[in-house]
This record gives sequence, structure tokens and C-alpha cells, in this order.
Amino acid sequence: MEIQQIIVFILFLAAAGFMGRRMWKSFDSRKGGGCAKGCGCAADKEMSV
Repeated sequence: MEIQQIIVFILFLAAAGFMGRRMWKSFDSRKGGGCAKGCGCAADKEMSV
């Protein structure tokens, strides 16, 4: 394998890992947040008028 192919393969694995981690965190509900941002806000909070 040439060095360029190795570098491209490593970059591809890093990008795939990054996207996989982002997808995993968006579906992970352990933090109990109500939105996909993961900020901890609840979507069902009472609105005070």
C-alpha cells in the first residue's frame, strides 16, 4: 500500500468514527434532555405566561 492510501484510509476511519459518535450521542437518552442538542433542556417543561 502506498502512503497516500494509508493516509486516506486513516482519515476515512477518523471521519466515520466521528460521525458514529455524533449519531450515538444523539440517540443516547441517558442525559434526559428534551432536544437533540444535549443541553439538558426538557421539551415538556411548563410554559409560564
